[in-house]
Amino acid sequence: MSSGRGLSNDLATLWLQAPVVIAIRLQQMWMDALTGSVNATEMNRMVSEKMMAAAESAAAVNAEMMQQGLALLTATSHSRQSARRVADAVAEAAIKPYSRRVRSNARRLSK
Repeated sequence: MSSGRGLSNDLATLWLQAPVVIAIRLQQMWMDALTGSVNATEMNRMVSEKMMAAAESAAAVNAEMMQQGLALLTATSHSRQSARRVADAVAEAAIKPYSRRVRSNARRLSK
């Protein structure tokens, strides 16, 4: 089961780096608009990455819920602490695809 540290790191990544990625992309779009060119590759990449992250997140949540459900079925007693661990594990599975892409975009776009 998850310790919650991965979830905290992923949420911090989204909170801190997502605005940076958005700002860099907006600056690039603004410069493209001023020069009259369009970077279709980056535009397509933005959309396709979001769609892939959403699909990956949904699949990861379903898999984690199945795994955690089986773990709860085999547990002898249900407590608030075990319910919290299950919720953290599912949330981490949902957030991880987005934070991974935000980190890679921040590295790629800041070069």
